[in-house]
Amino acid sequence: MDLRYFNQTGWTAIFNGTETETGRMVRVEAWDPATGTALVVDPKRGAMRPVTDYEDFSHLEKADQVVAAVPGGGWRAYWKDEGPGKTPLTEQVLAWLITAHGRATAITMDAHGHVEDADSADAFIPPGEELGHA
Repeated sequence: MDLRYFNQTGWTAIFNGTETETGRMVRVEAWDPATGTALVVDPKRGAMRPVTDYEDFSHLEKADQVVAAVPGGGWRAYWKDEGPGKTPLTEQVLAWLITAHGRATAITMDAHGHVEDADSADAFIPPGEELGHA
């Protein structure tokens, strides 16, 4: 799960793109109280704008709503071949994001300070354990 699939409304707007703008996914920030239309941030105007105002609006897709975050608690994410030269890689779990549907997603930070989800990890190592040992 890519982190951009998480937001407070539970919806993402999909835009196909135009000759001057590339296709994109944009978080739905709110709903117009009068029309019920999804609203997204228009960074050029600096305001909320209905998705239907965009000529390249395609559709809405469900996104996960994060309802809680809990500390990583010493867990580690492990990838068997994502390190330098296809070597093993282990990263500390910073936090677990909990969605409205009860799904937990591990969030890690790499050596460069980039925060990402660890959904592609090959395994999760509990606190105090080494990989392959119970």
